[in-house]
Amino acid sequence: MDSAREIKAHASSLGARLAGIADLAPLKAGLPTIPGGFLDPYVRAVSIALPLEDGVIEAVMERPTPEYARHYRVLNAGLDLIAAGVVRWLADRGSLALGVPASRILDEERLMGAVSHKAVARMAGLGWQGKSLLLVTPEMGPRVRLATVLTDMPLEPDRPLANRCGDCTCCTDACPVGAIRGVPTESHYPGREDAVDLAACNARTHENARLGGVGARICGVCVRVCPHGEKKAARRPG
Repeated sequence: MDSAREIKAHASSLGARLAGIADLAPLKAGLPTIPGGFLDPYVRAVSIALPLEDGVIEAVMERPTPEYARHYRVLNAGLDLIAAGVVRWLADRGSLALGVPASRILDEERLMGAVSHKAVARMAGLGWQGKSLLLVTPEMGPRVRLATVLTDMPLEPDRPLANRCGDCTCCTDACPVGAIRGVPTESHYPGREDAVDLAACNARTHENARLGGVGARICGVCVRVCPHGEKKAARRPG
């Protein structure tokens, strides 16, 4: 088994539902990071995903629920543990590796962490970025949480998937504050602000964090309404 398949199998054994390898070269060319040059020592990234529970997401209407907030925190902690195990696997083989936490905002204005998990996951072939800029997977739609491990091991990268949003406007229509602009993301668009009103989204999540029992900057409406996630939920035996 080659190293790329081994590391994905190891991530799966640790509990990851999805795992893929991203070539960082295209991302280094234009993806903003904090700090600048954060990706310089690395050539690949391992993207890992855990699924959000359908029952939790289906209960999200105009606002997130306390159950969603709890679930969000549990999955983030689980992803960080899986990432730590992937880092150990790479380090044991003499490679430099760094886990990027599942949820840690470093730039409040731009809603950015050290690196975009969604952009890495797209390059790793886990899914595509929808009009909401969430990662949409074929298996679970956007009902996933993500984490990233950076490495200098030259693993064989996976290929990005074609965008499957088409003319769908479900997330655009459902956004409580009209933050999703409906810009097609199949091809290049100038920047995140052209696709999503980040200030409106940011303000909404701050409001949600003040709700009783929530305490987290989350929303979940666009996650719930995406047809790719709904189809996945409908396929569950019941």
